[in-house]
Amino acid sequence: MKKLLAMLLVLTMAVSVTACGGKGDEKAEAPSETQEGASQEEAGAEDAAGTEASADGAEYVVGICQLVQHDALDAATQGFKDALTEELGDKVTFDEQNASGDVPTCSTIVNQFVSDEVDLILANATPALQAAQAGTGTIPILGTSVTEYGVALNISDFDGTVGTNISGTSDLAPLDQQAQIVKELFPDAKNVGLVYCSAEANSQYQVDTVQGFLEELGYTCKQYSFADSNDLSSVTQTAVDENDVLYIPTDNTAANNTEVIRNICEPAKMPVVVGEEGICAGCGVATLSISYYDLGVATGKMAAKILKGEADISAMPIEYAPQFTKKYNAELCDSLGITIPEGYEAIQ
Repeated sequence: MKKLLAMLLVLTMAVSVTACGGKGDEKAEAPSETQEGASQEEAGAEDAAGTEASADGAEYVVGICQLVQHDALDAATQGFKDALTEELGDKVTFDEQNASGDVPTCSTIVNQFVSDEVDLILANATPALQAAQAGTGTIPILGTSVTEYGVALNISDFDGTVGTNISGTSDLAPLDQQAQIVKELFPDAKNVGLVYCSAEANSQYQVDTVQGFLEELGYTCKQYSFADSNDLSSVTQTAVDENDVLYIPTDNTAANNTEVIRNICEPAKMPVVVGEEGICAGCGVATLSISYYDLGVATGKMAAKILKGEADISAMPIEYAPQFTKKYNAELCDSLGITIPEGYEAIQ
């Protein structure tokens, strides 16, 4: 009997220990509601931190379509890249493409940017801007080295803001003051030939406008247009034969062929007043010019605001160069025997 009671006592104790052990395991596997809530809060905090880090670490790809390589456009592109890199550091990368003066290539470049889903497009020069406008209505587009956006984009009654996915900076220097340079340097001249590329809408705009100012100053003006670099030489020669002074506006084809122009004008002692410093350095005697590098910097600052979500491009007005400088080509002026009055800065 005693032996039976002892066996029952041992069995009861074993069951009790097993039951206690089972409850202990359940507590280890199933956390309390307080512990579970704390874990969820921690997970939420980690997610928020991850999202914030992702936002802070946003990276951008900017496509650059430049019409042609010459000093003015190169300076604008460099200013743009420097300003945007200063704002965003290594968060921005550039896909820089040059159309080598071929307008259809601008469209090919832009279409590739659209396919690659770049975050923003810089269109450097009017044909590049027109190609970008045709290529996308959603990706932000900033133009630079564009003279008149209303003309370039065929907007009637342009009020300074495009109102779509396009904005940018203008390289337009006051055309009335450019006409005054002709009067200041060549008051006795009678005939002024206006030489420009007919494929560039803004070149046509400039010569039409400056012609009015020159005629008000008493000059007789005639326009001489060339379609591309192939007929530039013959057109320039005709203009030289028929005039006392030539005027060339801010024109990319002319800027890319200044040596051709100079080789015709300098031997004929024909002075050329031009629309920007790069052309002046190549074949002109004087200009009223802007800093294309500074223009690019202004465009880069606009891009930073767009990419960071600080500005709506559709509400951004076109920006203009803050100052203009009278400059002259000392070497060419000496060659032609032209004395430049005070107030002009020699091109370095």
